[in-house]
Amino acid sequence: MTINEAELPRPKILVVDDTPANLVAMRRLLAKMDCEVVEVADGNAALSACLDHEFALILLDVQMPGMDGFEVATLLAESDECKRAPIIFVTAAYKDDLNRLTGYEVGAVDYIAKPINEFILLSKVKVFLDLYRSRAALKIAELAARHRATHDPLTDLPNRMLFADRLAGGIARARRESRLLALIYIDIDRFKPVNDRYGHATGDALLKAIATRLRTMLRASDTVARLGGDEFAALLENIDSRADAEALVELMQQALSRPFSLQLAGHTATVDVQVGASLGLAIYPDDGDSDDALIAHADARMYALKNAGRH
Repeated sequence: MTINEAELPRPKILVVDDTPANLVAMRRLLAKMDCEVVEVADGNAALSACLDHEFALILLDVQMPGMDGFEVATLLAESDECKRAPIIFVTAAYKDDLNRLTGYEVGAVDYIAKPINEFILLSKVKVFLDLYRSRAALKIAELAARHRATHDPLTDLPNRMLFADRLAGGIARARRESRLLALIYIDIDRFKPVNDRYGHATGDALLKAIATRLRTMLRASDTVARLGGDEFAALLENIDSRADAEALVELMQQALSRPFSLQLAGHTATVDVQVGASLGLAIYPDDGDSDDALIAHADARMYALKNAGRH
């Protein structure tokens, strides 16, 4: 997967120094890098900034009044939110090997001596900015791959696998909280004639329009999924009564019976098509106390209505 540069978060660098002139100098040097610079003057402000931001790098002055750089680094290493940011100590003198070892023990990855050499600073900063961007790109690619594995590529609705997982989780919560849950199976009627007459591209456009229409009818906490072909399903947690679920089923049936205006592939013209839907409702725990039992009930109810011609 190719990651667009615009998709990557702009890396941030935290500069911690109690001397205003040093902060100004560091700001001017880092202006040459493609990053956002956050400046603070003491350890407490540094800890607060790390809770509010994700930093690609922390440039931390060692000699500061009150809490010195070693103490700041120690506290950052103890925080789950802050310990991932690499720290480069900025110091006027290395003093001795023991002092440097202390810095590494509390989480420093490197030292930079004052007065700061511009070439050395920017070279080291670039390494960590590149590393941050690489990790961010990998994270985005992993999220995209996970999304593709759990969502229908045409409608971007949850697929059968994700829907099954949410159904199992919903039943567990409903059982634990003694709440009702509704499962609705939806089979689109007269879809094949549309596909045959106008082509697969128009059929795909119809499926996407159906998905949009279903999604707009449900709460953000509900799930609507495409199970495959022209079959969809909806999951509603924390419903008040069967009557409420039945009323929603009726509204969904009416909505799916209204015409869809679709643009024909390769043409500027649009065509109005009318389909319909057969919907099967199952309520936990009345119609089953497991996912298999609810699915079987909703599926049987849906096909009974379809065979009876009640679209």
